[in-house]
Amino acid sequence: MKKIVVLATGGTIAGASASVGDGVAYRAGEVPVSRLLAQVPGLEQLLGDSKLVAEQVAQVNSKDMDYGLWQALALRCVHWMAQDDVSGLVITHGTDTLEETAWFLQRMLDVAPLAQVLTTAQARKPVVLSSAMRPSTARLSDGPQNLADAVSVLQDTRASGVLAVAAGHVHAARAVHKVQPYRVDAFSSGDAGLLAHVEEGRVRWLRDPGMTGEPDVLATAQSAKTLWDCMRNPETAWPWVEVLVSHAGADGRNLRACLQAGVQGVVLAGSGNATLHTGIEAAASTLMQQGVPVWRTSRCLEGSAVAGAESVVPLAMCGGQVLRPMQARTEMVLQVLAGVRP
Repeated sequence: MKKIVVLATGGTIAGASASVGDGVAYRAGEVPVSRLLAQVPGLEQLLGDSKLVAEQVAQVNSKDMDYGLWQALALRCVHWMAQDDVSGLVITHGTDTLEETAWFLQRMLDVAPLAQVLTTAQARKPVVLSSAMRPSTARLSDGPQNLADAVSVLQDTRASGVLAVAAGHVHAARAVHKVQPYRVDAFSSGDAGLLAHVEEGRVRWLRDPGMTGEPDVLATAQSAKTLWDCMRNPETAWPWVEVLVSHAGADGRNLRACLQAGVQGVVLAGSGNATLHTGIEAAASTLMQQGVPVWRTSRCLEGSAVAGAESVVPLAMCGGQVLRPMQARTEMVLQVLAGVRP
């Protein structure tokens, strides 16, 4: 019998409110995973011959996501994915930082075979992040449907890598980002597009969920081993990497202040095609001369920056594609942690 493992971390999907009509003033991370699963109608039919195993990893509001929980998630993913009878994982997660956790897990599982913590086949098992915009106590909570859809995606043989499933849509870890603070359909994949729709328990794929692109700097045995050694060490000193925004009237004081305070990396969310105010550009040049990595990307909600514009600051690239600001920050954290010079 195959197993599907649910790792619960809290979030709105596990939120509780005093009133069924209140979808805003609630406490995230209150309801245990056993109760969440009990709220999914027809779950046994969806599972078919598979068995569900649930584990409460944490109970947090995802706005408070931290590195310690990231480490715990990475290790629990490896623990379960290494077992032959486990076909995939569901991670219940808050929406606020879901895009950061998704990219973190995608990158860690990308390099797991190189670090010999998983085989290539094990690392390809799907990991689906499931979330909700309404607490579990809401009159029409979206959590149960999103959980059911996550199970449906895991049951599909084409699913692989780290995915996010919400409002009937399947997003890739590279592209997913939150664009709405309240609506149930809160996520977008921009012009990269959705991977699939979940319709009546069936997955209709729009494109291949497999990761594509050029080899990247983390894809070496040494960097992979260094990363996983850090994951196993509870005393790991995580690097300080900031995201700063280029805007009208910017003069670079924020970058210079960060340099003086010991920042170890900066991602600049530039205007338009990742363009930077002259004050920001000058300050960024100073940081780079001091050995602090600085990347730029676009603050625009849709689309991706296009290479070619003049700047001393390189674009935030991975696998031949420009990353969004929050994924770029996560990527820089991992590269600094791995001892790779970004």
